Amino acid sequence: MGVDRESIPSVAARVRPVQAGAPVVGIHFLKETAAFVLGEEALLLAAREGEPQRLAVHGGAILSSASDGTRVVTGGDDGKVVSTGADGDSETVATDAKHRWIDHVALGPSGAVAWSAGRQAFARAGKGAEKSLEVVSTVGGLAFAPKGFRLAIAHYNGATLWFPNAKADPETLEWKGSHLGAKFSPDGRFLVTSMQEPMLHGWRLDDRKDMRMSGYASRVRSLGWTADGKWLATSGSNQVVLWPFGGKDGPMGKQPQLRAPSEQQADVVACHPKQSVVAVGFADGLVLLVRTDDGAEILGRKPGGEPVTALAWSASGKLLAFGTESGEAGILDLA
Repeated sequence: MGVDRESIPSVAARVRPVQAGAPVVGIHFLKETAAFVLGEEALLLAAREGEPQRLAVHGGAILSSASDGTRVVTGGDDGKVVSTGADGDSETVATDAKHRWIDHVALGPSGAVAWSAGRQAFARAGKGAEKSLEVVSTVGGLAFAPKGFRLAIAHYNGATLWFPNAKADPETLEWKGSHLGAKFSPDGRFLVTSMQEPMLHGWRLDDRKDMRMSGYASRVRSLGWTADGKWLATSGSNQVVLWPFGGKDGPMGKQPQLRAPSEQQADVVACHPKQSVVAVGFADGLVLLVRTDDGAEILGRKPGGEPVTALAWSASGKLLAFGTESGEAGILDLA
């Protein structure tokens, strides 16, 4: 599939290069400071002006990260969960008693934080007590519901819904296979998990109705809802896959929209916080901004180089940061 993008509008000249010096495994914005999560030990905080600040926060590989806009929480193979603010101050949130790897972290409403090590998930509400739950297999992903203190835990053969402060037993959502990620819809009505197989699975939570979302070329590693909650944008194909979630049934019985066709794999997606736009990073280093309603494209970064491994928008939607497998990175200023 040859795709000619020579004639589309470009904002690539507005990129401020950032030399991360290591593979970028995640990006989060703390107001207008981009926090690049590096594969080994460190965060790189890049404010709009001045030199980026490198912070060593772990004694080894960083395996997971999450942000609520005021802090970045990371989990490492040193068994620590660390919180870092925009000022560069870091504090250890938790240390695993057995020094196991912290595979996943998640942040929720009112300062809630969760993390996992092996088959155990841990959660803490703000400054409350730490609670833990053991599930049937190694935890594959964590996600907080948009309201309340409720955690989804992805694992083998399904997901568990857990209210850490409730005495009631956790609920299990069953679907065969290995579930490796979890996301609630913005309205809390749906839970979607990514899987080891090239597919997603979803549940409508009020009646536990299953939603099988297949047709991918490879495992889906990146997904996110558009600002209006009407579309779930995903990687896993040589184009952006958009599943419809605007109606009461979600994507049940419906086909996805396909945008930004390419010869290369779409590896990372990031939805604009206010507009119907999805940023897409491809395996050849290309970054596109794609309008969901009509598929119109703007070039954010020319192809050539290593795969894009991370993308993130600032809360204002004026800044887009990207990072690659080789440590090349940048911040696109759309203000």
